[in-house]
Amino acid sequence: MSARLEDKGDRLIVWNGNTAKRGALSPELYDCILQAAEQARDRRIRAVILTSEGPFFCAGGDLNVLIERRTLSEPERRDRIDGLHDIIRAMRSSPVPFIAAIEGGAAGAGLSIALACDLIVASEEARFTAAYVKAGLVPDGGLTSAMSRMIPRPLAMEMCLMGRPVNAHRFADMGAVNRICKPGKAMEEAMTLADTLAQGPRDAQTAIRGLVADAYEATEAEQLDAERDAMAAASGSEEAAEGIAAFLEKRKPDYR
Repeated sequence: MSARLEDKGDRLIVWNGNTAKRGALSPELYDCILQAAEQARDRRIRAVILTSEGPFFCAGGDLNVLIERRTLSEPERRDRIDGLHDIIRAMRSSPVPFIAAIEGGAAGAGLSIALACDLIVASEEARFTAAYVKAGLVPDGGLTSAMSRMIPRPLAMEMCLMGRPVNAHRFADMGAVNRICKPGKAMEEAMTLADTLAQGPRDAQTAIRGLVADAYEATEAEQLDAERDAMAAASGSEEAAEGIAAFLEKRKPDYR
């Protein structure tokens, strides 16, 4: 099985099982991510975790598949790429955060998928590579957009123009990785993050996620209006009533 979706009650886990090909992309992985994004609309779901069954998160596109695309017309090749882009769009529009639990590393479109997540946990041995140029290709999956937002331009250029790998510690130092862990512990750390999210106010988290995502393209005036509207809605919610009461009463809030 090259991918599977596991339901753990308040979270979903997408397992990339294509271990023979270092977690290369597969139609089954696409389907599982799309299913997870759709099922995340259920209010009991608080997070989606993406991880691998094997020692490498995702090596990106299968070159044996990519080489066959030369025989396709350019419109057909665009359609294939849109399959990946549909995944990125689904992740971005999800009401709950996506967490990447990365062992080994992420390369090519695997890096695109990792950086589309809201939170990233990586083994201290993980390496991140925009490997496209080494195969005469260019980034897709929103990678140039994500990298331009998350890391300095000179490093993004070095990674994309030369295919140079960057280790997890350097990515973390720039704020592109949330947690560094010992090898084999990425999933455990991701589950801890999911636990924390599950204890928080779901509607407020969804609103915050949208505000942060939109802030990159909004003007300051537009963002002020968006924050005003979100805050006006939140301050009249049951979540706010519970959160404020808990703070004043010096107890933990219960958002269930």
